[in-house]
Amino acid sequence: MFLAKKLLGGIIDVVSNIDPGQFVPSDPPPPRRPLAYAEANESEEEKQFRRVFQQLAGDDMEVSPTELMNILNKIISKHGDLKTDGFTIESCRSMVAVMDSDSTGKLGFHEFKHLWNNIKKWQGVYKSYDRDQSGTIGADELPAAFRAAGFPLNDQLFQMIIRRYSDESGNMDFDNYIGCLVRLDAMCRAFKTLDKDNDGTIKVNVQEWLQLTMYS
Repeated sequence: MFLAKKLLGGIIDVVSNIDPGQFVPSDPPPPRRPLAYAEANESEEEKQFRRVFQQLAGDDMEVSPTELMNILNKIISKHGDLKTDGFTIESCRSMVAVMDSDSTGKLGFHEFKHLWNNIKKWQGVYKSYDRDQSGTIGADELPAAFRAAGFPLNDQLFQMIIRRYSDESGNMDFDNYIGCLVRLDAMCRAFKTLDKDNDGTIKVNVQEWLQLTMYS
């Protein structure tokens, strides 16, 4: 809890000290629509993705943390250029928690598609900043890699992130990079929602604070 509060405090501090317009958190997943309406108004690309999702999600048409862990680890096992220890169940529970907009404890189609598109985008950033092709991003490359992903952060927050997500040498592997960005994206979207006048500062009550820290 202390680490979560410290991380949240760092995020609030960094956002309050720069132009909020510099942050580019992704748009939230769209609200859930009736299945018949959704399928009738989908593009061919969405229909193709829905067919894949149906195979991945199973009969309940939702992806649990365990299913997400199995999906991600199966995919990254095919990418030898990405160094990773694998996505843990704790990491996947956290990702589901911050992406679960309807509080089912699982990811529906649009929530999963939103996460999937982010992971694909951030994978491209990760590989482009792994300039020595070691499979990891070094501490000196991380600021530019996070900035390219839409998160210009100050040195204080980077030091916190490196201590939390990098190895002893300051290198960050793929699963930690993605896990960190998913949390940053969710926290920055939450911040922008609470920052009604867009001045880079927010005021939260204890319930809002606990909700934010529980999902960080």
